[in-house]
Amino acid sequence: MILAESTVIELFTNNLVVFVLAMFIGFEVIAKVPPILHTPLMSGSNAISGVTIVGALVIAGLHRGWWSEILGFLAVVFAMINVVGGYAVTDRMLAMFRKR
Repeated sequence: MILAESTVIELFTNNLVVFVLAMFIGFEVIAKVPPILHTPLMSGSNAISGVTIVGALVIAGLHRGWWSEILGFLAVVFAMINVVGGYAVTDRMLAMFRKR
């Protein structure tokens, strides 16, 4: 399916607007979290990062061009860094509550 140039521009503009609005909403939500709740909430969001890895693998496997494979690979790498770092922080946080 070949899209007209104006349709591609409209799709890009719509996606850009949604992305920018999501950034603002995400920033406002995170800014309202008190520091004492930040680490437990981050440890809970590691499961959501697993969904990000699945989406990145799907993008990498679409084979829509070399750029799709590179962006998918980068998405997998960054999502894995996020998951591993999140679990490391969670493990360190839980170690503070263990008896010595």
